[in-house]
Amino acid sequence: MFLVFTDYNFIFSKTFSHLNCSIGLDVQDGVITERCYGCGRCLPVCPYDKIREVTYVRDAATTADLLRRDDVDAMEIHTSGRQSAQFKELWCALGDSVENLKLIAVSLPNGGASTISSMNEMFSIMKPNLQCFNLWQLDGRPMSGDIGRGATKETIAFAIELAKAINRPPGFLQLAGGTNAHTIDGLRKKGLFQTTSIAVDSSNSADALIGGIAYGGYARKIVGRVLRSMQSEYGGAARIEDHPQHLLMALKEALALVGPVKCS
Repeated sequence: MFLVFTDYNFIFSKTFSHLNCSIGLDVQDGVITERCYGCGRCLPVCPYDKIREVTYVRDAATTADLLRRDDVDAMEIHTSGRQSAQFKELWCALGDSVENLKLIAVSLPNGGASTISSMNEMFSIMKPNLQCFNLWQLDGRPMSGDIGRGATKETIAFAIELAKAINRPPGFLQLAGGTNAHTIDGLRKKGLFQTTSIAVDSSNSADALIGGIAYGGYARKIVGRVLRSMQSEYGGAARIEDHPQHLLMALKEALALVGPVKCS
């Protein structure tokens, strides 16, 4: 299981109410609350305006209890890269529950000259009870999903800046925000796509400058093409699990995207 804290308020998040479907379709509720992490993308695309936003508070103590169940492997904390006091508040509230994790990811945008100092400050907060791998997710162009070659320039520039910084804290670097099919080529041209050897302290590893690439909006776009094709043929309530040919098409699209990263 992968737990995500969305937005920078950490213990505050959003969910959306279930749909009481009244549009004549034989489908279950449109939003599965347990799987919703508050991205909000469903709101503008529902043609019937049936989805309602509900704000709730995810108590840090409740989250700590979830982590102590020992069936959560990783946690991602989205930050603005500026407000370390809130980060410390969350981290201290989670207490020793984070010791059950295998990976902790901290997402941050490019804060310019203050980026490295912010990373070091957050790492110093985590270090006393950090007993697993840590990863810095570099949001070069947050939530873009653009497909053009130029869209990935910002995230690659962010990666170059962090890779050459000798005083950055330990942790793998992962690109996000603006990543697409052109990202790997851009990294290779800059000599950053080298993942054949990985050291625990990745800040000192010449062979692990970039530890991964996160494909969010772009991945949804390419897989979404398959879903739309299936729905146009079988109706909007069709499930891809019931149509193996479309499921295979979606898997091929996904593997073509992540394969070069996984197999390197």
